[in-house]
Amino acid sequence: MRQPSVGGAGLALAVFSALTFATSGTFARSLINAGWSAEALVIARVGLAAVVLAVPAVLALRGRRSVLRRNIASIGGFGLLGVALAQVCFFNAVRYLPVGVALMLEYLGIVVVVGWMWLAHGQRPRRLTAAGSVAALAGLGLVLDLAGAGRLDPVGVLWGLGAAVGLAGYFVLAGRMDPNLPSVVLASGGMAVGAGVLLLLGLVGVLPLRAYFGAVDFAGQHTSWLVPVAGLVLVAAVLAYLTGVAATRSLGARLASFVGLTEVMFAVLIAWLVLGELPTVVQLAGGVLIVAGVALVRLDEPRETPTVTDPQEELVLATGR
Repeated sequence: MRQPSVGGAGLALAVFSALTFATSGTFARSLINAGWSAEALVIARVGLAAVVLAVPAVLALRGRRSVLRRNIASIGGFGLLGVALAQVCFFNAVRYLPVGVALMLEYLGIVVVVGWMWLAHGQRPRRLTAAGSVAALAGLGLVLDLAGAGRLDPVGVLWGLGAAVGLAGYFVLAGRMDPNLPSVVLASGGMAVGAGVLLLLGLVGVLPLRAYFGAVDFAGQHTSWLVPVAGLVLVAAVLAYLTGVAATRSLGARLASFVGLTEVMFAVLIAWLVLGELPTVVQLAGGVLIVAGVALVRLDEPRETPTVTDPQEELVLATGR
């Protein structure tokens, strides 16, 4: 019997990774409706995921402890901006917006990176990047649908744009990270820092920490709160990350990042099937423009990638989730 090609297996893993990442908003919705705060959700998701990934992180650091010491500050900044800010803003956006729309707004973070590199570093975007940015911003106008029946809550929109800033920070910081730092260490350490800081701010009363440990409504069923929490941690974090690593090893960061754009499509589909949420036709058209614009920006990136010591390091270039 004919065996599947390595590229075909990598493509399947990349699609599966995008699918699992896309479940986060749907799992979160049931907990938010039950009274969980976004901050508590992030602590549960990334804190427990950091614990699960701690073992492979320790194994990846064997003989390279000095690399960890050199990158403590970078991991801390990554955890604060790329993990804590991005996810708190996204889950707060989900409180006010359909899951798919919140993710569409977050993906504008890649366009934010283009603007940042132009304004802060004088790197003027090339034509294809400029065209992609214009398309994404036009898509934003359609997603907001200011004059239509699908008008969005402005508070949710602001949270969504905040998630875009967090995602932009993820890409900027990840792109500057020491190539000798294993990506699983960056992920586990960043999530641990993000969860720890949010927990500390919550304990001193700066951030709201609310959690409900009774039965919740999920996918039309009355079930334990552990079900969506387990989904957030094991499916939308650990499984999504590990399959993303495997996919990037097979396909490379560039192709894996393109396949990762299917996360928006999967998020809309899952929210429709499980929650009955479906953006308007105009908003869906805007989402297509945003994804197309982001794809153009990705396509225009230089083909050279940073020197890496392990194929797994390329993951930081492939996904922001």
